[in-house]
Amino acid sequence: MGADGSMTRPYQPLLDQVLETLGSHVLSAAYLPEGAPVTVGEPEVHDPADHLEEGAGRVLLAVGSATAELVEQAGLNGYHAVVVKDRGADLAPLVAAAKQAEVALLIAPERLPWRQLDALLTTAIAGPGAAGTTYSSVGMGDLFALANVIASTIGGATCIEDPQGNVLSYSNLPGQEIDEIRKQGILGRRTPQRPTNRTEYGRVFNADGPVRFDSLFDGHTPRLATAVRAGAQLLGFIWVLDGVPGVEPEAMRLLDDAARIAALHLLRARTPVDPRRWHRAETLRALLEGHTSETAAAARLGLPADTPVAVVVFAPAAPTAEPGTAMAGVLELVSLACEAGHPESACTMGGGRIHALLPMIADSSVEQLVKSVTEVTSAVLKSARVGLHAGIGPVVQGLGLAAASGRLAERVVQVLAESGGTTPSVATDEQVRSRIALLDLVERGGAERDRLLEPVRRMMEHDAAHSTTHAASLLAYLDAFGEAAKAAAELSVHENTLRYRVRRLQELFALDLGDPTDRLVVWLQLRLLQLAGEL
Repeated sequence: MGADGSMTRPYQPLLDQVLETLGSHVLSAAYLPEGAPVTVGEPEVHDPADHLEEGAGRVLLAVGSATAELVEQAGLNGYHAVVVKDRGADLAPLVAAAKQAEVALLIAPERLPWRQLDALLTTAIAGPGAAGTTYSSVGMGDLFALANVIASTIGGATCIEDPQGNVLSYSNLPGQEIDEIRKQGILGRRTPQRPTNRTEYGRVFNADGPVRFDSLFDGHTPRLATAVRAGAQLLGFIWVLDGVPGVEPEAMRLLDDAARIAALHLLRARTPVDPRRWHRAETLRALLEGHTSETAAAARLGLPADTPVAVVVFAPAAPTAEPGTAMAGVLELVSLACEAGHPESACTMGGGRIHALLPMIADSSVEQLVKSVTEVTSAVLKSARVGLHAGIGPVVQGLGLAAASGRLAERVVQVLAESGGTTPSVATDEQVRSRIALLDLVERGGAERDRLLEPVRRMMEHDAAHSTTHAASLLAYLDAFGEAAKAAAELSVHENTLRYRVRRLQELFALDLGDPTDRLVVWLQLRLLQLAGEL
């Protein structure tokens, strides 16, 4: 620090502060050296074909395929941190190299462009004494102060909106005129509805940089607009009026710079829970789909890679035309309820279902897990009046096996849905393992017509041609272990009627129910046909 209290250069903040500023949407730590806190300087983009320059405490952006050798060389050359992209590869060799080199290893989402990551890091690391910019006076996340700085820099009244068009902040500098549309937006805290809104926002969203809109009618001030992004994620929009006096000659470039700085503020200004939950949801989705490695997922979720976990799948108990809409409405409730019992849990939604990753605490049992999941479904039913089936996958040792647990949890939910009824229910894979085995046989072609026994095939063809119910009657009879009274009650017929049907179908289709092997295979094939919806 200089004698006058100003920050000397180069300023190198603590890496922990930089990570907190950017948020896990942008960077996660796969490894941090132990001991003294790590400080970092400005980022350095490295092409694999180039010579590695001296690091001087900077952050190395490992463009291309990062190797353990590069990480080791970065440590030797004085870099304090190396950033790699999460492309699904196992990061264990890079983590080992980082430990050896005593250099921090950071992970960025694959969809975040290197150019933008470089810009975000540069802004975060620049620190409170960044020279040559009035943006340095703005407190992190103070969007109203930021709007005033943008308005002063570009020369037009400025408004910052979220992705839905809600007004987050606006400038209030004297001498900058606003039009009626801006007035309505400020008063209503949302862009007023106009026929051209969809087209205008779509144009800004799809553009690679700032867009200019000329005056559409009397009283409508020309304006500049740009989208604010962190990688593929839309954070919001900036709108600048080009009134009287007009904007600066380089307004488009200045607005592009403002969007880069605004991204950092919008990331910080969001509610504390939402960014973390969104980040964990995206990480879980990638883990279950096989798009991220166990090591990267562990770093991004903040869990040891060998943490015992179970995946639970929640689905609507009652059939609905739009399950995705129904589940989107209860996603936050499920997330909150899961976090109550498992603070490090993560939830994501896809295919009209919610997938939850539940880390298991020491000495916890499957019975406790079932109780915890039941409490989640009860809380959702009580608060949102939505009944949920919950399928619990097996507890697996490590995040690398989470996808396998999730696949079995999907099977459990499928069994619960096909069992009929709309009463919410919770089950583990062990509790319905026999039904899961039958579903596996269906998917492997066990119910295909060319695999059926001749008597079963003829029975199905006869029922289809004559509207009889021989197959359904026989299945009910076999399900009841040959107890005619029980099967007849299930079919709502007299037991003598059922006995006659069973005798008659044995004659019609040359079926020998006295043979235990034939009896088993006939029952299995009829059951598979029922599961496949053909009976």
